[in-house]
Amino acid sequence: MAGVAVAQAQERYTLSGYVRGGASRERLPGASVAVPSLVAGATADSTGFYSLRLPAGRHQVVISFIGYETQTHDLTLTHNQRLSFTLPESSNTLGEVVVEASGTLEQKLQTTQMSVERLTAKEAKLLPALFGEVDLLKTLQLKPGVQNGGEGTSGLFVRGGSSDQNLVLVDDAVVYNPNHLFGLFSVFNPDAVQSVDLYKGGFPAQYGGRLSSVIDVKLREGNNQKFVTSGGIGLISSRLTVEGPIVKDKGSFILSGRRTYFDVFTRQINKLNEGNADYNPIPDYYFYDFNAKGNYKLGEKDQVFLSGYYGRDIFGFNSQGGFNFNFSWGNTVGAARWNHVFNKRLYLNTTASYTRYQYGITNALDQFSFNLSSDIQDLALRTDLDYTPNDRHTFKFGAQLISHDFGVGRLQAGSGDGSLNLGSDVGYTGQEGGLYASDNFKATDKLQLDYGLRLTGFRSGSDVYGGIEPRASARYSLTPKTSIKGSYALMYQYVHLVTNSGATLPTDIWYPSRLSVKPQRSQQAAAGVSFLLGDGKYLLTNEVYYKWSQNQVDFKDGAQLFVNPDLDQEFLFGKGWAYGNELYLEKKSGRTTGWVGYTLSWSKRQFLPQRGTTGINEGRVFYPNYDRRHNITVVLLHQLTERLNLTGSFVYTTGNATTLPSGRFNVQDVFGGDLSVAPIYPDRNSFRLAPYNRLDLGLVWKLKPNRWFPESDLTFSVYNAYNRRNPYFVYFDQVKNEATGQVLNYRARQVSLFPTIPAVTYNFKF
Repeated sequence: MAGVAVAQAQERYTLSGYVRGGASRERLPGASVAVPSLVAGATADSTGFYSLRLPAGRHQVVISFIGYETQTHDLTLTHNQRLSFTLPESSNTLGEVVVEASGTLEQKLQTTQMSVERLTAKEAKLLPALFGEVDLLKTLQLKPGVQNGGEGTSGLFVRGGSSDQNLVLVDDAVVYNPNHLFGLFSVFNPDAVQSVDLYKGGFPAQYGGRLSSVIDVKLREGNNQKFVTSGGIGLISSRLTVEGPIVKDKGSFILSGRRTYFDVFTRQINKLNEGNADYNPIPDYYFYDFNAKGNYKLGEKDQVFLSGYYGRDIFGFNSQGGFNFNFSWGNTVGAARWNHVFNKRLYLNTTASYTRYQYGITNALDQFSFNLSSDIQDLALRTDLDYTPNDRHTFKFGAQLISHDFGVGRLQAGSGDGSLNLGSDVGYTGQEGGLYASDNFKATDKLQLDYGLRLTGFRSGSDVYGGIEPRASARYSLTPKTSIKGSYALMYQYVHLVTNSGATLPTDIWYPSRLSVKPQRSQQAAAGVSFLLGDGKYLLTNEVYYKWSQNQVDFKDGAQLFVNPDLDQEFLFGKGWAYGNELYLEKKSGRTTGWVGYTLSWSKRQFLPQRGTTGINEGRVFYPNYDRRHNITVVLLHQLTERLNLTGSFVYTTGNATTLPSGRFNVQDVFGGDLSVAPIYPDRNSFRLAPYNRLDLGLVWKLKPNRWFPESDLTFSVYNAYNRRNPYFVYFDQVKNEATGQVLNYRARQVSLFPTIPAVTYNFKF
C-alpha cells in the first residue's frame, strides 16, 4: 500500500485553460496562474492560454492580473484537466496599479525573464499626461533604462540604443513609425490596447530584427457578452470605442477611433482673416487613427483573429501669396492569426501580416509643383509552436519570413505649362527570414534556465547576409525572497533608419542591408538581484548591463539623403558601447502604490576615418545626444476615497548632449566684400544642455452612475506643475552696439516647449 501511495504522489497531470477578465470576458495575456505551496506557476500567453504540470492531489491555485481581483481556487487533480478562469475587474483599481513584468511580485521574483516591463492601458490612464492625452510610450519612459528623445517626445532610447533599434509590434505586425505630431504622441490609442510588454534585454528567441528593445503591443478583443460604447472628450482630441459580441461566447469585435481638432480652430481663424494682407495664415494640423479587431471561435481547439490599424498625420499650409505646402504620413497595419490547440501540451499560432509606412510632401507655387515621397512595405508570415512535455521543460519553436519593399525616394517636379518635368524613383527589395528554438528548463527547485538559438538571414539583390543569435538567461533562488539572474543575447538588424537628426522624424528613410551596408550587430550581457521586502509588499531589483555593438550607422558631413541612388556612399560605420546600473523599487498593495527608479548609464560611439573622410571627430569617441548620466523617476498613486484617486510623477535626468560653437572667426570675401563670421565647432556633442526635471500631477474623479452613463469620470492633470523651463534646443543671437550697430558678442538663448499645462478629460462608458 505504501508503494501505491508513493507512486500516486509522484504522478503528475496537466492543468490548462484560458484566463479571461471582467464582464467582457476578454482573454488576459500575461495573467498569472500559480500554486504558491509548490512555488510553481505559469504565465498566460498572448491568447490568454496557460498550461502547467502539477503533482496529483489537492492544490490551491491563485489567479491574478493587474487591474482585476485575485481569485483563489481549491481543486483536486486526479487527471489532465481543462479549467478556465474569469477574473472580475477590481473595484479598487488603484490598489492594483503598478507596471510590472508578471501578475505578482512573487512571480516576478521567480521568473527567469529579466529586463522586461508590462504595462496595461488601465494603468496608463491613471497617470497625468501632456494635454490630457494618455500615451503608453511616455509611460514606459518612466522605467529605468529608458530615455526619451527630448522635451515632450514619445520616442524611446533603450539602454544606449537609437530609436530605430526598437522592434515595435502590434498583434505581431511591425509598426515602423509609432509616433504622431512629430513625436509628441504615440500611435497607440489606449482604448484599443490590452497590454504592452517592453523587453530591454534577455530577449526571448522568438523576437529578432532589432538591437535594443522589443515593444510588443496586444490589442483588446472586445466584449463577447454585450454591446458597450465608451470614449472620452479631451483638450486636443476625442475618442470613441464600440465593442460587442459577434456571437455570444464565440466571437467579438472592437472598433476604436480618435481624432485631434487643432485644425477646427486654425481654419476658422484663417477664414476670419481672409483678405488681410498683413496676416500670416496658421498651418493646419491634425491626426487621426482607427483600430479594429475581431475574433471568432471555430471550435474547441481553433480560433481566428483579424486586427488592423490605420492612422495619418496631416499638416498643411496655404499662404495668401499662392504658396501651398502639404505633408502627410502614417501607418497601415493588418494581421490575421490562427490559434490551434493540438492538445493540453502543444498549441500553435500562425500569423500573416501586412504593414506599410509612408510619407508624402507636396509643394506648389503658382504653376510649379514639387512632390517627394518615401515608404516601406512588408508582407510577413510567422508560425510559433509551444510544447510543454512535462513540468520541467517548455519548448518554443518557430519560423518567420518577411518580404520588404523599400521606396527610398520618389521625386516629381514640373510646371503647369509642361515646359519642365522631372522624375526620379529609388527603391529596393529584400527578404528576411528567421528560425528559432528555445527551452525553459526547471533544473532544480532553485535553478531555472531559459536558452535558445535564432538563425537569421537577409537578401537584397545578390547580397546575402546571415547570422546565428544565441540567447540565454538564468535564475537562481538564494532564498524564498531573494534571487539572482543573468542573461545574454546577440542580435542582428538588417534594416536601417536613414536620418541626420537625433530624433525620429516622419521624413526619415528605411534602408536595407546591401552592397557595403552591412547588418548592425549587438551583444548584451546583464546580471541582477531581486529582493522581496516588507512581507512581500515591495520588490527591490538591481540590474547591471553591458552592451557592445558593431556596424553602427551614421553619415558623412553634408550627406545627400533624399532620392539618392548612391546612398550607400554616404554612410559611415562605427562601433558603440553602452553600460549602466538600474535600481528599481516597486509597491503594489495598499492605498498607496507606485515605484522609484534610478539609472546610472553611459553610451558611447566611435567612427574612424573611412571612405575618404576623417570619420566623426577624427575617430575620437563621442557621446550620442541621448546619452544621459543620471535618470530618476518617481511615480506615486494614492486612493483618497472610493471615488478620488491622486497620482503624480517626477522625472530628473541629465541634459542632452549637443554640439554648440565654441567660438567664431571673421572671413574676408575674396572679392573684397564685407567680413562674414563663421562659427568654430568642437567635437560632436561636447556640450550638455541643462538638466531636465518635471513634476506632473493628476486627479481621477469617478462620477456617480446615472441612467445614461453607468461609468464615467473626470480626469484632471497638470503637466509641468512647477513650470520648469526645460531646454528643447539652444541658439545664438547677436549682441550689438545700439549706436553703431556693430556686433559686440553672441548670446546663447534657450528654447523651451511646454510651461505648466492644465488639462481635463471626460471619460464615459455605457
